[in-house]
Amino acid sequence: MIQSVQKQSGDTDRPAGGWTALIDDVLAGRWVNPETGKTPRMPYDRIVIEENLDGAEADLIDSLKLGERFTVVADAATWDAMGARVARRLERLGPVDTVILDHPHADMANIAALKERLAGAEGVVAVGSGTINDLCKYVTGQDGRRYAVFATAGSMNGYTSTTASITLENGLKVSLPSHAPTGFFVDLSVSASAPRHLSAAGFGDCLVRSVAQVDWWMSHRMLSTYYSTVPYLLQDKDEVELNKRAAGLAEGDIAANGYLYRVLTLCGLGVSFTGVSHHGSMGEHLISHYIDCFAGDRHPGTLHGQQVGVATLTLARLQKMFLDSDKAPVIRPTRIDAAGMARRMGDEIAAQCLGDIAPKIFDDRAAAAINEKFSELWPTLRRELQAFTIPVEEMERLLAATGGPMSAKDLGLPVDFYREAVVHCREMRNRYSFLDIAADAGMLEDFAAGEV
Repeated sequence: MIQSVQKQSGDTDRPAGGWTALIDDVLAGRWVNPETGKTPRMPYDRIVIEENLDGAEADLIDSLKLGERFTVVADAATWDAMGARVARRLERLGPVDTVILDHPHADMANIAALKERLAGAEGVVAVGSGTINDLCKYVTGQDGRRYAVFATAGSMNGYTSTTASITLENGLKVSLPSHAPTGFFVDLSVSASAPRHLSAAGFGDCLVRSVAQVDWWMSHRMLSTYYSTVPYLLQDKDEVELNKRAAGLAEGDIAANGYLYRVLTLCGLGVSFTGVSHHGSMGEHLISHYIDCFAGDRHPGTLHGQQVGVATLTLARLQKMFLDSDKAPVIRPTRIDAAGMARRMGDEIAAQCLGDIAPKIFDDRAAAAINEKFSELWPTLRRELQAFTIPVEEMERLLAATGGPMSAKDLGLPVDFYREAVVHCREMRNRYSFLDIAADAGMLEDFAAGEV
């Protein structure tokens, strides 16, 4: 159901230069990467965010030169929200075909079906958010066809990323290399009118910055993994403005949704600079991925961002437990129960994950080296990490203000399964986080037992 916008904001709430200030500079090559001194080419022609795009749809698509025949892809909800309007307006440019998907999932079966339906399609125009965008992105990315997307909700940060979140045939959810949309267009009045839980989910995907940065910097300092400040420099000021307006997302406020899209968009642009998603996806995302991959019929149908919001609070509490102590963490050799992994994940996925996480499985010698490094670095590292944090109580207040779920119970997920996800999600990917430290320190299961 589409909800009415309860509060419209005036131009005074816009950032100086409009909703795509800074974004325009990045796309045009005017923003210099401070780490390299270079201005890499961005894989987008246009990003437009406005209070209202009604009547501008055809001109926006025409400017991209996608072709002379267009196929609009939506599902039933996004068709009603904006798809029908876009298709009608595009008729001015040429013939328009429509593909209306029935409750789609971003998996290989739906990719195969959409690939067949888009065979021969010239200009592909997605109208929707996570699933619709990922499906169109991946299918067009297979043969290099450019596509455009009209957002209908600020529910996730994948609009501008160059990866697609896809569930493989074996049930494992992964980020697959793909390509970015040629054009990304946001009508804020549409998104502000969407069901409120969608914007709250998008906020959950933004709230991760603090815990992801803590995990990523810790991994960099301890294991010398790659790290970049660029994604954080891009979104730093807008994160502050978004957090000020968190409650506005529950009220359909235009400005709140505008800053939400700015943070989501800038986070996606960060992937184009770094080639990785670590700046917004570390331990907290692993919890959400575990839920999506292994909950089965226990899955309550919640959105990725809703799960990530809850998982972010979990990671914030876990990180606080370590950062509140002036004593350096002490780990033991990593213990992985391969048979347990196979039982929980299935043989094929377990074998794939075991291969992926091999670099963070420490034997006696490696664990001793980690402990020595922790002992040496902890006073400095602890201060560095504390500088990235948002207090847990503040994160809880912000997420609650959006109306987003705060716990496994709020998600409708069995608490025992959520605790399983907290304990075992680290077995899925080679991203070193405080979940790994807690597990190797023998503390993770006791910590997870307190999560509800």
